[in-house]
Amino acid sequence: MDQRARQLPAEERRALTVSTVLELAAERDPQEITTAAIAERMQLTQGALFRHFPSKEHIWSAAVEWLGGELLNRTQKAAAGAPTSIEAMEAMFLAHIKLVSQFPGIPRLLFGELQRADDTLAKLAARSIIKRYRERLLTLIKQGKHSGEIDVLVDAPAAATMYVGMVQGLVAQALIAGNVKGLRGEAPGAFELFRRAIVCRTGANRTGAKA
Repeated sequence: MDQRARQLPAEERRALTVSTVLELAAERDPQEITTAAIAERMQLTQGALFRHFPSKEHIWSAAVEWLGGELLNRTQKAAAGAPTSIEAMEAMFLAHIKLVSQFPGIPRLLFGELQRADDTLAKLAARSIIKRYRERLLTLIKQGKHSGEIDVLVDAPAAATMYVGMVQGLVAQALIAGNVKGLRGEAPGAFELFRRAIVCRTGANRTGAKA
């Protein structure tokens, strides 16, 4: 990190701190990342770092909040151009996977934080992000049932859980294999299985759906 980090305005310094954390998380165990390591990478003192974040926990929370904003913005933009609900969900899925593949530090940081027993600020932020993400999925599933492309008997909450679980499963396997950047090659096939599970095959929807 160059000397310009020392002269950046507060908001830009905070953003640069988040970027540095994600960069470090891609290189090492996130639990081993100290504020001293962050400050060293940014060529700052710890005192300068703590002028923007009162604790390491607040830095981690800012990183997760950045992820949430980026994820929701990218997936919303991807879905906006899709002509059908299922295609919108596919566009969201691929945009989500692309984001993770571009920032390998994201899943390492997030999975590490979610394993903690206490409700940290980062964990609470992640919970809020997933809630909003699921709400978007449930809306698209409802719209797809109404248009006749999704079987009305599909359990919408279960479908949303399956969708999120596919992302998490692909990411977990990529971490185990040490190849997060290879995620994008696996994503289309995984979504195709999901599509087959929810699509309406009769051409005319049936009654008795679970909302």
